[in-house]
Amino acid sequence: MAADDKVALAGCYPIPISPPYPALSKEVEVRRAISAAARSEKYALSSSMDVDIIFEDEWLVVVNKPIGIYCETLLSSISSFLGASTVPANLHLANRLDRDTSGLMVITKANHIAAKLVRAFSDRKVKKTYLAFCIGHAPPWEKIKVTSGHGRSKFGAWRVYSASDIGRVLPGGSIVKSMVTSFEILSINRQGKFRAPNEQIMEDLPSVVVQGKEPGWCLEGNDTDEVLMRAYPESGRTHQIRLHCQHFGLPIRGDVKYGGVLQWKGMDYDFHALHAESLCFEHPVTGLPVFFSAPLPSWVSAACSITIEA
Repeated sequence: MAADDKVALAGCYPIPISPPYPALSKEVEVRRAISAAARSEKYALSSSMDVDIIFEDEWLVVVNKPIGIYCETLLSSISSFLGASTVPANLHLANRLDRDTSGLMVITKANHIAAKLVRAFSDRKVKKTYLAFCIGHAPPWEKIKVTSGHGRSKFGAWRVYSASDIGRVLPGGSIVKSMVTSFEILSINRQGKFRAPNEQIMEDLPSVVVQGKEPGWCLEGNDTDEVLMRAYPESGRTHQIRLHCQHFGLPIRGDVKYGGVLQWKGMDYDFHALHAESLCFEHPVTGLPVFFSAPLPSWVSAACSITIEA
């Protein structure tokens, strides 16, 4: 039993379901952080033409963040891109992505716009989709909705908790919060069709409420599958998709912290294959619905031979 699990047991705190970070993850995270710091510095000093702008108006900018770049780096890059027309101090990140997650980020150009969008994200009024390339045992379902608890252990690790523990106090004084993600499988071992994100197809899903360590199906055989999934997070918890993928035995490739393989088919992967694919929300000024999608990362087509389907 891990040290933080023993603390939980001794203090009658909720015991996490997911495992602690593996020892290898510390070494990998340090290496990746050093590499990302150097990459971010180079990115910040590069030409503004290197910034992948998806959309811009007088109130906000939507950017496709590269892998291995810190969110804060985008602010200085966007400031250079916009020139003297926008005061740098008024630029704000409406949402954040993990260092090694690529995809859509929204940067606002005024304080009152930032407040509206940040509130929209926190109130779950922004619809999001992510693409995740996972290595594990393909599940028997095509679509599913997963509900669990989410919290941080005494030693700082984000963990999955039983849904029955939601609301209970954790060491340090925080509480277990609800974490809900819907998933659809797009391909298994390069077999499948890539569909555009569609919220309607995720209605009336079979639902799994996490109460124990088992993912809820029997794993047969020793084969390891390549599974491309789309995630529709309903809540916005830290590392939510990564944690849920780990829980049901499909950790994201390269996500060593949450059980993903570092090496696959003779190659080392120094990032996790997770991409913020799309955003849909009400424009904070016009009130009109807006939808943005990011270009597919190279690993989608390279790792999965799939047919693009409208």
